[in-house]
Amino acid sequence: MLLALGRLQSTGSSAVPWSVAETQLAELIAEFGPASRTSPAQSAAYPFTRLRAEAVWHLDHDVAMDSVGPLRRDGVTGAFVPEIEQHLRSAPGAVAELARSLVDSQFPATISDDVLTAVGLVELVETTVGPSTNLRRRDPTWRMSVVDAWDRRCAFCGYDGQVAGVPVGLEAAHVRWFAFDGPDDLDNGLALCMLHHKLFDRGVLGFDDRHRVTVSGSFTARTEAGRQVYWLHGRPLSAQPGTPLPAPVHVAWQRDQVFKGAALAA
Repeated sequence: MLLALGRLQSTGSSAVPWSVAETQLAELIAEFGPASRTSPAQSAAYPFTRLRAEAVWHLDHDVAMDSVGPLRRDGVTGAFVPEIEQHLRSAPGAVAELARSLVDSQFPATISDDVLTAVGLVELVETTVGPSTNLRRRDPTWRMSVVDAWDRRCAFCGYDGQVAGVPVGLEAAHVRWFAFDGPDDLDNGLALCMLHHKLFDRGVLGFDDRHRVTVSGSFTARTEAGRQVYWLHGRPLSAQPGTPLPAPVHVAWQRDQVFKGAALAA
């Protein structure tokens, strides 16, 4: 849907030919979605065909769900159903409002702007559109509770910078994303520096069942600064005594839904 909104904004039509979806949608899923054992084309075919069940999307050929062959053979194009397309074209700010609502409901703040940029909605980056549509409310005390529980240090690298006694560049990260029912509990939180928070939410970093840091084998770096990420692999989380470690259910979710592929070899 975000890809279609980006095309509507840039071309005046939400139409997405399969020839575009097979490459661009597959790349978006690979970059921002969970690791998949299916081919890139098959990963793109799932949402391209199944979104019809939500009555917001239609295809110009009636093809079977998930079937790549007919999509290629018939040159199928998908688009929003006419009434939604008309509303999005005619209502000022409708595309921006829907895009921001979608991205905020599906991704953490660390990567939502990356997603918007990738689908061609760069003008929405760092733009607030109306009140949040998320019915859950975040616990306003959770962030500092997590940072304090981790002794005001990054759980991965130990960074502990402060200005006038206040942590700077240190954030509270949900292990299981808030958008996916991740609770504001201490056993679903980590204190992470801004860099490692970003890499954690992008699936570059994770940890195993023994709470040792894992680095995705898909990550590469050439400079000494970039290669510092490799040296995190196998390091135990930097927790002070009494800090609740991430619960197994949240660890498993992050590994299955966010972490990119297999970890580096030990």
